[in-house]
Amino acid sequence: MRAAVLVEQNKPLEIIDLEIPELGVGQVLVKVAYSGICGKQIDEIMGKRPDPFLPHLLGHEGSGIVESIGAGVKKVKPGDHVVLHWMKGSGIDSDPPRFGKISAGWITTFSDYTIASENRVTKIADDIPLDVASLLGCAVTTGMGIVFNNADLKPGQSIIVFGCGGVGLNVIQGASLVNASPIVAVDIHANKLRLAETFGAHQTIQMIEPHKIEGFDVAVDTTGIKSVREMAYNSAKKVIFAGVPSENIEIDSYPIHAGRQIIGSHGGATNPDIDIPRYLKLYKSGKLKLTEQITHRFPLEKINEAIEVVKKGEAGRCLIWM
Repeated sequence: MRAAVLVEQNKPLEIIDLEIPELGVGQVLVKVAYSGICGKQIDEIMGKRPDPFLPHLLGHEGSGIVESIGAGVKKVKPGDHVVLHWMKGSGIDSDPPRFGKISAGWITTFSDYTIASENRVTKIADDIPLDVASLLGCAVTTGMGIVFNNADLKPGQSIIVFGCGGVGLNVIQGASLVNASPIVAVDIHANKLRLAETFGAHQTIQMIEPHKIEGFDVAVDTTGIKSVREMAYNSAKKVIFAGVPSENIEIDSYPIHAGRQIIGSHGGATNPDIDIPRYLKLYKSGKLKLTEQITHRFPLEKINEAIEVVKKGEAGRCLIWM
């Protein structure tokens, strides 16, 4: 199998041919069709945190077709179309696979085949396009889950979303589905704000330097940037931090005594077995925009070019095809 491997942080991924090992208990071999690129992988590549497991495979959202299954697997069978996701669903939590000296997690997707834990795959209908399906591995489920599970957003409540990448777009889309008002999108990139308007944002703010914003029912930060998180905290009654933080923040804790809430979102509290089929029903009924999120596509051998596009903020959702 061909895989894009992180050999050294702050260096391009290397395309390496690997032998597929024998499947263990609870493991599923999937022929990968598409993978998304999430900010978490960018952070790993850029070395924002020390990485003791190098070299290793990357990617945690994708789609494909089951090739074979290990002992004990009952959730899927060969030939099933599946979403590959990092949030745990039902099934066996298997041991992570190893490819010789190269490590991998319970789910990796930057390769033309992957060995995933049974609880990181969810079967979908064969008529769902696999490019669309890959978005359900993280961006859609996290964004929607933030609205429905973390924020418990109600019709007529106001929301401000900081960062309009894959997760932010789906927070905006979820807020629109529940008739929140107003929905305000904040980003430094004009192209992302234009896209946010098509997903339901009533107002957009292109902001380079943070400034004071107040009066919202809900604020969501998807960036993890210290100054943006602090601004989000001061802007709303309920504050949801979804972006992976790189620095500690400084806040005035007094508003917490007056009822302000801080919620750290873990994948939007998603239950893949329930939420992925539910969101796909919305997609099939025309109520959920998925194809429109995909702005760039690259073959696996050009994954480093794709990563640069994502790092520059040029993409809505960027897919790698196998």
